[in-house]
Amino acid sequence: MGGLEQADAWLFQLLNHGLAHPALDDLMLFLTSPKHSAHILVLLALFILVRKGKNAFFVIPLFLFAVGITDYTASGIMKPLFHRIRPCFALEGVRLLVDQSHSSWSFASSHAANSTAIAGLVWLFFWRGDTVDKVFTVVVIAYASMVAFSRIYIGVHYPGDVLGGIVIGIAGAALIYTAFAWFVKNVVHRRAMQNGRVE
Repeated sequence: MGGLEQADAWLFQLLNHGLAHPALDDLMLFLTSPKHSAHILVLLALFILVRKGKNAFFVIPLFLFAVGITDYTASGIMKPLFHRIRPCFALEGVRLLVDQSHSSWSFASSHAANSTAIAGLVWLFFWRGDTVDKVFTVVVIAYASMVAFSRIYIGVHYPGDVLGGIVIGIAGAALIYTAFAWFVKNVVHRRAMQNGRVE
């Protein structure tokens, strides 16, 4: 095990054991389970719908595209490429709070990638808005950060896996937003200007 891997394993054990608390166990299990926290995503979509109006029907699909890209990158490309074994299988004495028998590969964390992609797009679309939009942005970023951390806490990812997922999430959000901005500028606005001249 190289120096970086040793440091990653040391930090994992510090976080996995050092912050252990029964109350945190319940919170982290809630955050890490899509089945338990799916309603939070519904509330997020409702907020976007209320704040963006009819534009939400263009914005919300961007979130779905971003999550699709980041999830496939983390789980479909990176995990089979790196074959890094999860800490719960590679290290002794890990506090494992979930059944992880269906997946052995660790890098990168798709939970971290997906939640970061959502937080990144929320920041890009809402941070320059009103106070309520800024508060919404901070809440979503905090939520995404806790989801990412929960993967270490419950024993299924190293900090390096989470960091890798965060990088993938930021890149995915930036890619989708850049493509959307290009489309609006070069297609939507251009057509609107052409239609205006025709009239």
